[in-house]
Amino acid sequence: MPTVIFDLDGTLADTSGDLIAAANACFRGTGAGDVLDPATDQLTAFKGGRAMLRLGLARLEGQADDIRVEALFPILLENYAASLDYHTRLYPGAVAAIEALRRAGVHTGICTNKPEALATELVDRLGVTPLFDSLIGADTLTVRKPDPAPYLRAVSDAGGMRARSIMIGDTANDRDTARAAGVPCVLVAFGPQGAATAALDPDALLDHYDRLAETIAPFIGL
Repeated sequence: MPTVIFDLDGTLADTSGDLIAAANACFRGTGAGDVLDPATDQLTAFKGGRAMLRLGLARLEGQADDIRVEALFPILLENYAASLDYHTRLYPGAVAAIEALRRAGVHTGICTNKPEALATELVDRLGVTPLFDSLIGADTLTVRKPDPAPYLRAVSDAGGMRARSIMIGDTANDRDTARAAGVPCVLVAFGPQGAATAALDPDALLDHYDRLAETIAPFIGL
């Protein structure tokens, strides 16, 4: 049967509010105020903790020194672990769409650049752990997306095969992962980039989870 692998942040769930709150807590710890805006910095949040720190430090200091970023990154992770799901919500229709796939016998998994322990905890808190056959995080292997190895591991752990698999994501990183793995990529168009994700040249766009099955069917033969 086919296998569908999902990114987590910005694809399955809007995690930006809690991610930005964790970064802002870092900046407050340095004596600054809240530097990132939950309303306008969502896209940076979905690019990861280091991206948020670089943006915030650039606003504060005019540049983002890698040494400063790496020094703050563990603090950001601690802040985030303390409040994983205060603002986070699954995107509308995600649960019903994945349940429908699984009833049809489709394998499902998650491949994310969030640390595995945090991703596992978040998925559990959101109540959707039973919907996925695999979960591969940033530190599960020695490489992370866009290297294809985490994706391929997510497929195999889910009980699937690369040739009948597809990546669902929201950023160029997910697109590049799919291309490196030699599989189709669908990008969501309901995140902060909206329809602008079309410029990333995915194989298809998904504008609502209600249309998940019909969007991926041509690629994996549902």
